[in-house]
Amino acid sequence: MTTIYHNPACGTSRNTLALIRNTGEEPTIIDYLKTPPSKAELIEMINAAGLSVRDAIRQKGTPYSELGLDNPQLSDDALIAAMLANPILINRPFVIADKGTCLCRPSELVLDILGRPQQGAFVKEDGEAIINAEGKRVAQTD
Repeated sequence: MTTIYHNPACGTSRNTLALIRNTGEEPTIIDYLKTPPSKAELIEMINAAGLSVRDAIRQKGTPYSELGLDNPQLSDDALIAAMLANPILINRPFVIADKGTCLCRPSELVLDILGRPQQGAFVKEDGEAIINAEGKRVAQTD
């Protein structure tokens, strides 16, 4: 079973959810702004994703600077407390799936942890093709 900590106002989160659904699975969707994870759950997600606490904090569109969270002297406990008090600071979307936990930025990172194959073509909201008609990942050119 796959769980996504989702923000429906976030395009990356919506694309990630759509990629999960493109496997034919309906995940457990947690609107983390309304139902934030517990301290233990948040710490577990960050650790399982192989991130530092700072890597899991969202700066853009949040009170990050106003709260002084850019202070390098702040402990992980202080940063976690700020994230729990202001869930908008939790970067998104976190996905817990068959093959692991990932902060799916960009959204296609979810493909690495899903247990089911993609069922058809998928194009992100911005028009970028990610999955072809055969359900295979489209080669990206830089």
